[in-house]
Amino acid sequence: MNIMSDTPVVTRFAPSPTGTLHIGSARTALFNWLFARRHGGQFLLRVEDTDKERSTEASTQAIYRGLAWLGLDFDGTPVSQAANAARHADVAAQMLAAGHAYKCFATQEEIAAFREAAQAEKRSTLFRSPWRDVEEGDHPDAPYVVRLKAPREGQTLIKDQVQGDVVIRNDQLDDMVLLRSDGSPVYMLAVVVDDHHMGVTHVIRGDDHLNNAARQIQIYLAMGWDLPTYAHIPLIHGPDGKKMSKRHGATGVEEYQALGYSAAGMRNYLARLGWSHGDDEFFTDAQAQSWFDLEHIGKSPARFDFKKLANISGQHIAQTDDAALLHELEGYLAATQADPLSDAQKSLFLSGAYCVKERAKTMPELIDKSSFILQPRPLNLEEKALLALDSVSISILKELTPQLQNAIWTREELEGLVERLALSHETKMGKLAAPLRAALSGRVTSPSVFDMMLVLGRDETIARLNDIS
Repeated sequence: MNIMSDTPVVTRFAPSPTGTLHIGSARTALFNWLFARRHGGQFLLRVEDTDKERSTEASTQAIYRGLAWLGLDFDGTPVSQAANAARHADVAAQMLAAGHAYKCFATQEEIAAFREAAQAEKRSTLFRSPWRDVEEGDHPDAPYVVRLKAPREGQTLIKDQVQGDVVIRNDQLDDMVLLRSDGSPVYMLAVVVDDHHMGVTHVIRGDDHLNNAARQIQIYLAMGWDLPTYAHIPLIHGPDGKKMSKRHGATGVEEYQALGYSAAGMRNYLARLGWSHGDDEFFTDAQAQSWFDLEHIGKSPARFDFKKLANISGQHIAQTDDAALLHELEGYLAATQADPLSDAQKSLFLSGAYCVKERAKTMPELIDKSSFILQPRPLNLEEKALLALDSVSISILKELTPQLQNAIWTREELEGLVERLALSHETKMGKLAAPLRAALSGRVTSPSVFDMMLVLGRDETIARLNDIS
């Protein structure tokens, strides 16, 4: 590794804007973010938009939204790879002038014919350009591409922090194209030039790029640039051990927001998916940033487990500050194009979050458990709730209403009042709690009736009891 120990850490996330932000790409972004934050470095964003036919502004915006929901804040301004085409081409020109690249006049038809013949003869289809060593004076006046003059002897060593030392024989490398015949740079060149120009010290990316590293290293060496530290992480597989795809469920980050998972829970789960810190499963962002390292990233693909994600999401919902939880709930409603909360609903939610958030794994579950807060009057009572409100129960609750008018509104006082009412009717408080719960929530399952009364307040509690009369 050529990086000096005192060099500030710079990582980057470099997605292609050709679709939604994939969950695997999100984990790559997370690993880069965590590593940079642990070392007090920079986490940069580069949009690799060189594929003009497939790159779209809508996909770019989806990437921004996905990163924002996950809370992965990048440093500085996002870089457009396409905007740097002139710089990429200039580097290719420098390599050409220094003899590390050459002009190749072989046509596509010639290359295709060579490969077809090689396949028929069962020999290597690796194209060896006949123009590699032809002098400039012997060049024809014809279109050409610029190719890297890759070494053909020896080997290239990739010192990878996850995969270990990976050795590629140089006779397995082709003279890859750097500039197309129209003068436009190819992706492989652009990546290296951008990483160098941005000062990237650590390239943390999927292991599907491992073979690319051997070819990209040749550009670093030709230009005399320091190599970054490589860390190629395994891909995410579905529960069946196959590459994560639509058949396994949601694959895009925004889909997970729309399903209502906690953003903190998603960060926690993705961090743990392929990386470990002992047996710790649940941890905070601060802990993840202080613990994260490259040494404890596994070499094998990690399997996505939706049950574990839901469990971690629920733990984070329970631990989240009430105001922050309300903010995330509002984001979920906006993402699913649901009606926003009124000011009154927001106020009630903040008052009652303590009694609902510990039992919800997702935002839809949080909304469901908060229904006593969010439903407008008169409540739409469930069938089982209607059964709990028989004539005898309603009669008893009518006695409770005037007593609540002047009650001290504390849990102790309310419990005592209901208990005394139950005793006066020679029944248990639990028997009275069922119809009271139905009247206050419209359901037979809900938070404690006393929690609901405290959250709803005197006027709303009495109003709901009067509604069932």
